[in-house]
Amino acid sequence: MVSRRVFLSGVLAGLAQPGFAMPPETSLRPLVRPSGLWRRAIPSPSDLIAQAELGGRVGYAVADARTGEMLEVERPLYGMPPASVAKAITCAYGLDRLGPGYRFQTRLIAGGPVTNGRLEGDLWLVGGGDPLLGTDQLSAMAIALREAGLREVTGRLMLATGALPYVREIDPEQPDHVGYNPAISGLNLNFNRVHFEWAREQGEYTVRMDARSETLRPAVSLARMRVADRDVPVYTYEQREGRENWTVARGALGNGGSRWLPVRQPHLYAADVFQTLARSNGIVLDGPGEGVPPEGGSVLVEHVSEPLQDILRGMMRWSTNITAEAVGLSASNAGGAAPGSLSASANEMSAWMRSRLAARNSSFVDHSGLGEASRVRPQDMAQALVAAGADGMLRRLMTAIPMRDAEGNLQPDHPVEVVAKTGTLNFVSSLAGYARAPSGRDFAFAVFCADLDRRGALNPAQMERPEGGRSYTRRAKRLQQQLIERWAALYT
Repeated sequence: MVSRRVFLSGVLAGLAQPGFAMPPETSLRPLVRPSGLWRRAIPSPSDLIAQAELGGRVGYAVADARTGEMLEVERPLYGMPPASVAKAITCAYGLDRLGPGYRFQTRLIAGGPVTNGRLEGDLWLVGGGDPLLGTDQLSAMAIALREAGLREVTGRLMLATGALPYVREIDPEQPDHVGYNPAISGLNLNFNRVHFEWAREQGEYTVRMDARSETLRPAVSLARMRVADRDVPVYTYEQREGRENWTVARGALGNGGSRWLPVRQPHLYAADVFQTLARSNGIVLDGPGEGVPPEGGSVLVEHVSEPLQDILRGMMRWSTNITAEAVGLSASNAGGAAPGSLSASANEMSAWMRSRLAARNSSFVDHSGLGEASRVRPQDMAQALVAAGADGMLRRLMTAIPMRDAEGNLQPDHPVEVVAKTGTLNFVSSLAGYARAPSGRDFAFAVFCADLDRRGALNPAQMERPEGGRSYTRRAKRLQQQLIERWAALYT
């Protein structure tokens, strides 16, 4: 255990800031009454916020994670975009509605009798909404089909996607080509992204679209790419006659490279890849078609996902948007809501948060936080974390947040332990979770920073890498750490 003297001296050195001529515009609620020189030496939140020079608004709330006592707040009742901090609520929502042991299932079902390796009827690929289904899992299903003795299908490959409603894109305001804004379906593959690779040989480009994994690279016919003689825009997208047609600007390619692009028809993408994998195992499939699988059809092969708690741990670490949306939609279904859209499911989660986590004024438009229009008040978020439990599963699924010094270097021996969920959009930075001071006291906190005027001024071409965006995020993260260190020192 770090001594109080050593901890305080280190925190005071890290928090030290130059003085400000003007008084703060807002005061803390509740008012902190310093006692002793060490308390007076800790910079005020107003000074820290002013020194960060973020613009827009900063709001936060910190509470004792065990008693719920609210210790310090700034703009606690002002709703702000949570960004990916919304995934912490989605995590709790999924655990409550589905249970930590829930598993997604993807099945191959026979639509008729199988005799001597011949299926008289259709073969159904039935999705269960699994957000982690990948090419390797589909390949294993095709191999299992062959090993079960299937050699011929007289009907077609049929797709069943009704486990989740179809969502063309999470946030319509995002650029077409960003892979973190894919479609959602009851049948997903490779996070609903296709791999685009290009190389220049003798002045000409060769391009490839595939559904690669660590071991396989099946070509994709659903998505096509054409190199266009232009500099901007870098990408264009058009859906025509069942195909997803992309163009890319020749001036943006260089000598070679690759990136993942979203697909807007994930069920057809999965069918495209599965037909290729089945053919490599000697099974030729026509189609695909779509519909509702027959009742009583025999299950030939089944892929079962990891338990939900493991899926959520990965989601919290890597902040995968499609996982959040698939879990949130599945949780709404489990609660009997049967939402027909992402916004309807997000409304269901908002109501759940109000009733189960004592958050009175939260409003979500999705489950991932990608949509800017979601709003959460800092006090509501902190209270929700208290309600989830200082030692609850939500805390155990959160990711450790490394603390850094003033130059941005990692401090592996920092005395304050933080596990939290980060959230980042252009000119939006959020952090919410739990902190443990050297004394052992646990805090639940939420810090929301947003300059929505600056964000709103961006045009589509600036959305992916806006000027000043990285600097804003860096300063916001520094402020978030300074506030945590302040609380650990002041309320120990």
